Amino acid sequence: MPVLSRKPGEKVVIGNGLTVTVVEVTGNRVRVGIDAPDDVRILRAELASWQDEPSDRDEAADPMGTRCRYR
Repeated sequence: MPVLSRKPGEKVVIGNGLTVTVVEVTGNRVRVGIDAPDDVRILRAELASWQDEPSDRDEAADPMGTRCRYR
């Protein structure tokens, strides 16, 4: 796994359409912005298993079909 040092405002480009920007660093917290194509799902690691759950659970969790692409 590559480990990079970046300052606020600096970016990392991954592949042909994914850009990660360091937005803010406060103490031990880092806020990042992610710019990606619409077909790329972006999830926090602790929610990654949610993406593998059966689709009927997805509908129950979001009955209006308004699921946000960013979690």
